[in-house]
Amino acid sequence: MSDITTHHWAASDGVDLVWHETGTGRPLILVHGLFSDAQMNWIKFGHAARLAEAGFRVIMPDLRAHGSSAKPHDPANYPKGVLGSDLSELIAHLGLDDYDLGGFSLGSRTVVQGVGQGLTPRRAILSGMGLEGLMGWEKRHAFFIEAFEKFDATVRGDPHWFAIQFMKSQKVDRVATRLLLESNAGVDEAMLARFTMPTLVLCGADDHDNGSAPALADALSNASYVEIPGTHTTSVTQKSLGEAIATFLTEE
Repeated sequence: MSDITTHHWAASDGVDLVWHETGTGRPLILVHGLFSDAQMNWIKFGHAARLAEAGFRVIMPDLRAHGSSAKPHDPANYPKGVLGSDLSELIAHLGLDDYDLGGFSLGSRTVVQGVGQGLTPRRAILSGMGLEGLMGWEKRHAFFIEAFEKFDATVRGDPHWFAIQFMKSQKVDRVATRLLLESNAGVDEAMLARFTMPTLVLCGADDHDNGSAPALADALSNASYVEIPGTHTTSVTQKSLGEAIATFLTEE
């Protein structure tokens, strides 16, 4: 695949953040999910390579508290809606005014926040996300807080087991990611109403972690729903994820 380059930039609060990039052509920003990073969601399983081959400059930030980006422990670095603000600032830093934008899970929520704050991508991709995961974040938030509390005391069969094992495999900074979770701002109907651009809602057939993806597509004015194999955990490993995004972005 094309070489991956890594770049640093400073957010407005001085936090050192990173983005990874591959390919040339039309800019496409892809945002990873919670406890993950660009490597895990977009690079490892070939999605970035597929999209670079399709003619895109694939730009993949590591969210604050994730990946190669800084993981500050000061609550002041996690104001409400900070991920949406970081995304908007990165796009401004890169000088982009014509681009496509997508995310997986928390990355999709970050895309919604960014569009709610005024971002206007040509096309948008919301993957690994359902309507309830956006409009009813409190329930999902509570689940992850419980996972932190049970981090060293769960056994297989506990509903938090897989989330905790993933956190351990990713060596997450629990202080930083917990502060980040508390920073998540609410999503409202006004934010969803800003999605007038063609939008792909993409989700695993057995992924119900964030509610109904078809219901999310129905709630948007210009969206289509595509189903791929997998659960919330395994759908990002499917070649069909990158294929579906490439097809959506290149269709007439």
